[in-house]
Amino acid sequence: MILKISPEIERLIAEHNMPLAEYDVLLRLLGREPTKAELGVAAAMWSEHCSYKSTRIWLKTLPTTGPQVIMGPGENAGVVDIGDGLAAVFKIESHNHPSYIEPYQGAATGVGGILRDVFTMGARPIANLNVLCFGSPEHPRTRSLVSGVVAGIGGYGNCIGVPTVAGETHFHKSYDGNCLVNAMTVGIADKKRIFTSQASGVGNSVVYVGSKTGCDGIKGATMASGEFNSNVETQRPTVQVGDPFTEKLLLEACLELMATDAIVAIQDMGAAGLTSSAVEMASKGDLGIELDLDKVPLREANMEAYEIMLSESQERMLMVLKPGREAEAEAIFRKWELDFAIIGRLTNTGRLVAKRNDKIEINIPVKPLVEQSPVYDRPHKETPPKAVIQASQYPLPSDMSPLKALLKMMSSPELCSRRWIWEQYDRHVGGNTAQASGGGDAGVVRVQGTNKGLAMTVDCAPRYCMADPVMGGKQVVAESYRNLCAVGAKPLATTDNMNFGNPEKARIMGQFVGVVQGMGEACRALDFPIVSGNCSLYNETNGSPIMPTPVIGGIGLLEDVTRQMTVSFKAEGEAIFVIGATVGHIGQSLYLKEIHGLEEGTPPPVNLTAERRHGKFTRNLIAGGSVTACHDVSDGGLLVTIAEMALAGDMGCHIEFYTNDEGFWFGEDQARYVITTRDAGAFQIAVGAAGIPFMFLGQTGGDAISISSVGKLELSELRAYHDNWLPNYMNS
Repeated sequence: MILKISPEIERLIAEHNMPLAEYDVLLRLLGREPTKAELGVAAAMWSEHCSYKSTRIWLKTLPTTGPQVIMGPGENAGVVDIGDGLAAVFKIESHNHPSYIEPYQGAATGVGGILRDVFTMGARPIANLNVLCFGSPEHPRTRSLVSGVVAGIGGYGNCIGVPTVAGETHFHKSYDGNCLVNAMTVGIADKKRIFTSQASGVGNSVVYVGSKTGCDGIKGATMASGEFNSNVETQRPTVQVGDPFTEKLLLEACLELMATDAIVAIQDMGAAGLTSSAVEMASKGDLGIELDLDKVPLREANMEAYEIMLSESQERMLMVLKPGREAEAEAIFRKWELDFAIIGRLTNTGRLVAKRNDKIEINIPVKPLVEQSPVYDRPHKETPPKAVIQASQYPLPSDMSPLKALLKMMSSPELCSRRWIWEQYDRHVGGNTAQASGGGDAGVVRVQGTNKGLAMTVDCAPRYCMADPVMGGKQVVAESYRNLCAVGAKPLATTDNMNFGNPEKARIMGQFVGVVQGMGEACRALDFPIVSGNCSLYNETNGSPIMPTPVIGGIGLLEDVTRQMTVSFKAEGEAIFVIGATVGHIGQSLYLKEIHGLEEGTPPPVNLTAERRHGKFTRNLIAGGSVTACHDVSDGGLLVTIAEMALAGDMGCHIEFYTNDEGFWFGEDQARYVITTRDAGAFQIAVGAAGIPFMFLGQTGGDAISISSVGKLELSELRAYHDNWLPNYMNS
């Protein structure tokens, strides 16, 4: 149908990364050339960031239901039942592209956006988490990105009064041109008062609340749906600017109004701003919506309809109110010193109609913008299998003992202490944090008014996913499951953040398809459904993609928060055991990377039956009170796990078992936990009866990690190397 495109529309098509085939669909939809505002609306809603057009057919294969699930994907966040009439509301979101362009504001507004996704459902946020992936420490931008991103997360989360309780940070050259910032929020709500974005009631008022609309963040959704190039700095205006103090006011005002029955529907103005919130609310309700853009509170004069509709200014909400409740709602928002404006109404036309200066700038059907948006089954190519590597192929250098190798690994960018990062976050604001970064394998927050605790963790395994996407997808789910079990929590559900390169490349799309397959298998085997999530594609610069980096955010329930477990050795003379089989798999291990400078081989296989059985057994041990410390075995293997427990408890240990097998010390075999106990006999009877493989390792005590026939490593020396790499790097 494309005949001739006006120069302005041609420019806008290019700026919005809109394929000509999709522009042709828009022409057929309208029967005419679109206005600038109409093209902007369609391009934003059909962008990868908003429509998931490359991933939807695969995401639908993931398990999303279970007896504990109240609400799965499709709303702002997932919701699961935690008993006592309460629900946990949680989701993870990416803010990768903005954080690379402008680290502080990109990371800060990422936190602000995910907080709104949770409290727009009627939940009070109780915790934040994050996963950060930066480039090689040698890259000239890495240090400034780390500084800006960490400051942005702390600056926003600390000011709004929500503790940041857990996270992960990685360094790898694949992120040199595209860092990752994934933010997760968990909240608590009355399970009978969950709010959705489904509009209803022809004639009902459409209300705008929060901050004024400015020109920041315009084209943010379409910017995040394309690759970076050498002109990345020119995209700075697409990054939003956040204000955590206004967000705090908005949170309290929304929760106050939610305590009434005035709200019909509510939606955060996130990606694509007023466009996405208006269109999605109307589409879910099978309705139309009319907007008078002259009534939108503006921060800048003479803004065009295009700018108003696509601005991603922060701290804004759109809601539909019951008839006659407008004055009541306005009084609440004025009390909190926030803007309140009735900017439109719901209609039965099924169309989005918006006018500016009494001129209709947008008149477009709603359904094709959402439910009938483009869907692509992109070509995908499987990742070729890697060779299985035996530990004997890569022995320790002749001058390096297992303890010297441990010292080198523990002072590497991947395994060094993250204290420099998490000490910038307020981990205890609100008074309900029971366990945070540095304590155990998951953050734990008390559920106020009960004896329960919510455990939460975020995990990713990019090395594994790069080598074998299917196995890597299984592993990242299993790691989340283990981290929750290790603190004594029963895993409930997950949220995912799928960070990948350009899906138009068959190799990248094949990574995505494989990871989804692996994640789906693991979630089904572990009864660990995915109830919310986010996709971030086109994470590559000048054709160089990131490693496939799916992130899993998991939550679990502790019926008695006082039974939570930590990783630290507690007392001298306690027995140390490893639960699960140690085979010695070193493919894609940090041992191979840090000691031999290689990233080769297959990742460790994941036995989902063993993961489930060993996790349940470990949880039961913790609930029974016979375990004094617990830590899952993951990056770096068994000796790294023991060292982390010793450092956390400031107590050494003596490992009585010795072997010269590097795989035993540093292999990353799955489904394993290291535990300490005061009653070794009772433990051996229990684990033997369960038919679970285990091994006695030694006893806690002293001020060094010692290994029979090897020697010892003083904790003071280990701590100096472990704690100082990151501060020294950031201060150099």
